[in-house]
Amino acid sequence: MSDEFRTNLLGPEPTRLPAESEVYQGLAMGQEARDLVVKHPESSLLWAILAEEAWDEGSTVESYAYARVGYHRGLDALRRNGWRGAGPVPWEHEPNQGFLRALYSLGRAAAAIGEVGEPERIDTFLAESDPAAKAAIEASQH
Repeated sequence: MSDEFRTNLLGPEPTRLPAESEVYQGLAMGQEARDLVVKHPESSLLWAILAEEAWDEGSTVESYAYARVGYHRGLDALRRNGWRGAGPVPWEHEPNQGFLRALYSLGRAAAAIGEVGEPERIDTFLAESDPAAKAAIEASQH
């Protein structure tokens, strides 16, 4: 656990989402996110992958839509796992990465379509979730 999360003794505990074993297994076996999401529509990881693929293809609007779904699915999962609207969502916990990637993709696409205020709110939310997440996501996309 990072020092950032260890020193916040008065704040909420970090939220750690459960693993998506079937999703990970399907991806490891080479299945496409588009095929897997039909069986696992609750997976913010799959929606984040679709958002990233659409972005890479230059489909900004589609990237925005996929990221928005992944963001909302992630919020649902966070709430089911004890998150109360604030507190750390550590990047180092792999099951959290789908939500954080969807959040990042949503901010990027929102900025690209000229949405006012949303990119800044998302950037703040991402930094409050885990200050290291944005750099980790950007490093993994190169």
